[in-house]
Amino acid sequence: MPLGLYISVPFCRTKCSYCNFASDVFSKSAYENYVDRLVEDIGNSRQVASELGCALGTALDETADSIYLGGGTPSILDAGQLLRIFAAVRDQFSITSDAEITVECAPGTLTPVLIETLLQCGVNRVSLGVQSFVDQEAQSVGRLHKRSTVLEEIGRLREAGLANINIDLIAGLPHQTEESWAFSVAETIATGVPHASVYVLEVDEESRLGRELIAGGARYHAHFVPDDDAAADFYQQACDTLAAAGIEQYEISNFARVASGSRDGELQNNESRHNLKYWTRQPYIGFGVDAHSMLEFVERRASLRQAQGRLSPVRVGTAALGCPAERTSATARGHINSGLAMAVDSTEGDRCQALRFATPDSLDAYMNRAPHTVTPVSAQAAIEESFFLGLRLNRGVDLDNLRAEFSASFKDCHPERSEGSAVSQQSPKTLDAGSFREGHDFSRATSAGEKTALAAEAISGSQQEFSQETIATWESAIKQCIQDGLLEQQGTTLRLNARGRLLSNEVFARFLVEETKVGTGHVNPR
Repeated sequence: MPLGLYISVPFCRTKCSYCNFASDVFSKSAYENYVDRLVEDIGNSRQVASELGCALGTALDETADSIYLGGGTPSILDAGQLLRIFAAVRDQFSITSDAEITVECAPGTLTPVLIETLLQCGVNRVSLGVQSFVDQEAQSVGRLHKRSTVLEEIGRLREAGLANINIDLIAGLPHQTEESWAFSVAETIATGVPHASVYVLEVDEESRLGRELIAGGARYHAHFVPDDDAAADFYQQACDTLAAAGIEQYEISNFARVASGSRDGELQNNESRHNLKYWTRQPYIGFGVDAHSMLEFVERRASLRQAQGRLSPVRVGTAALGCPAERTSATARGHINSGLAMAVDSTEGDRCQALRFATPDSLDAYMNRAPHTVTPVSAQAAIEESFFLGLRLNRGVDLDNLRAEFSASFKDCHPERSEGSAVSQQSPKTLDAGSFREGHDFSRATSAGEKTALAAEAISGSQQEFSQETIATWESAIKQCIQDGLLEQQGTTLRLNARGRLLSNEVFARFLVEETKVGTGHVNPR
C-alpha cells in the first residue's frame, strides 16, 4: 500500500487554552533549526526503517499518496522553509500524481505569498482551524481570527484553485450556546467547503483550560464552558444539520460532501485519504516532534540479530500508551544496545504484525535526538486496533474480513432478541472525538487504546491462533454492546449507532484483552 506521510510543525502564534498537543509559542529563530532537523529526519527514513526491520514499500523506493503537514501551525513558516520541507519529502519518496497533500493553516496566516508557496509545494488541500464562527468564542480560547477573516481567506484559496478545504469546529467552547453553535454549523455549510471536522472540547490535565475546569476555577473563561450533556447535544445537532445539507458523516468526527464525480458516473465523497490510513491501519510514517508511525514488520529474529551491531543506542522502557507508543515512563537503565532486539525478539519475529514508533513529544528532546519509542504490535493487539479504529468509521468493521485476516473464529454475535432485553438509557457524558484534530494519528484517539498492552499471541505457521478466552471476550463485547444499544449488526458488519458514537470509549474498552507484556524498545534516530 502507498504510504501516508505526516510532518509535524510544533510552532504556534499563540497557544490555545484548550490545546493538549505538543506545540507551543517559540521564537522565530527556532524555526530554521527545526527545519534543518526535520530535513535530516526525513533523509534518514530509510536507515531508521531498516534498523527497525520495517518495510517502507518494497525496496524502499517508497510511494506515498498522502502528505499531511500539521502541528501546531505550519502556515507560520516562511516560504523558503516550506519549500525545503517538501523538497526533502520528494527527494526521499515517490509521490503519486493524485496524492492528497494537506497543510493545516490558521485563519489570519493565509497571505498571498503563503498561498503561492503552497501551490509551489503541490498542496491541494487546506485544513482551517476555525473552531467557531462566533468571534467571542474563538477569542475566549486564544484564537486570533474573526469570522470575516475566515470567509475572506476561503475566497482567496478558491481563487487560487485550492477549493479542497476542511473546516474544524469545536463543540463546548466557552460562551457557546445552542444558538451560537447552530450559527457556526450553518456558516460552515454556507461556505460550501467539501469537508468538516467536529470535535467536542476535551477536559484533561494536558491543557490549561482542562486543568482549570477540573479545578473548578474561572480562568480562561472556564466558568462559561457548557456542561457535558450540552456539548453532546451540540455534537448530535451538528451531525443532523450537516447530514441534512448533504455533508455526510463517515467517521466519529469527520464529515464530507457527496458530489457527482466524473469517473464513470461514480460519486466522489471528499473523505480524507490521509486520516483513513489511520483508521484502516494502513502504513504511515511521521517526522518531527511527537510524530507517530506504523509500518509492517518484515524482518525475522535472525535478521535483527545481524542488524544489532549497527543499531543506534537502544533502551528498554515501558510505554504509557499502548497504541501507538507515545509518552513513556522513565527509561530503564542498563539496557544499552540490546533493548530493541529484546523487544522484538520476545515476539519471535514472525509473531510481530507491525511496529509503531514515535518521536519525542518535546522540542528539546527531538532537537537533541532523543530515542524513538518503539512498540511491537502483536496479532492480538492488531485485531483490537481493528475494532476500536474501524468502529470509528460509519461503515464499521466486517467480521468476515477480520476472520480472513487474522484467522479468528468469530461466531454469530447477534444477541438473542427478546422483549425483556435491557438497554441502558444512561445519559451520554463524553464523546470520544475530544480534541483529536484532523491529520493527527487517530490510533491514539481513545483512552481504551491507552490501556492496551502490546505483546505477541502464538502463531502456528501463518495462522494467528487466539485462545478461546480471547475470542469469547470479543464475542461477548459485541453481544453486550448490541444489547446495550451501542452497536448494530447487519450481516457480518458491526457499526456504532448514534448513541454508541457518543459513548465510543466505553465500547472500545470492552474489546481489550490483557496480554503478556513485553518490553518497549527505544531507538535513536540518526
